[in-house]
Amino acid sequence: MLPRILRAQKSAALALREGPRPLAEYMALPASQYSVLDAKRIERIDDDTFRCYVGGLKLFNFSVDPVLTVSVTVTERGPTVKLLSTKLEGSPAVVAANDKFTATMTNDVRWRPGPAPDLLELGSDTSIQVALEVPSWFKMVPADYDLWAAGDGSRKAIGTGQL
Repeated sequence: MLPRILRAQKSAALALREGPRPLAEYMALPASQYSVLDAKRIERIDDDTFRCYVGGLKLFNFSVDPVLTVSVTVTERGPTVKLLSTKLEGSPAVVAANDKFTATMTNDVRWRPGPAPDLLELGSDTSIQVALEVPSWFKMVPADYDLWAAGDGSRKAIGTGQL
């Protein structure tokens, strides 16, 4: 079975005023000096590696608890966060899916001069790619939608009934 590939990219920027201590110095701090802020969700593994507990997500009747391991590389303009591994915890079917997907993610956080002398811009460029094997039962969802969208109100069963 060929994997389905999902990709997403997002860029965002935030203008902020320079404080008494320069943003450039803050953005160049080594990852070992980062505050994890929420120790229940972020665990420091070593100076540059963190484990992130995303928290429970409900999807249909499944419980999904992603656990991400990321590395942080700091440059003079800010850090780059890279996904090293993803593990799914939660419902048994979700845990069984761990060997059915791969994911890559990069988030570049950079500062740059802003539109005025006392303003700076903090930017984030994130890209993620997930390759996954789609279970055969999932193919029924679009077929059911196609029938419903075409006006079929019978709601009769489709497919062979095999999962």
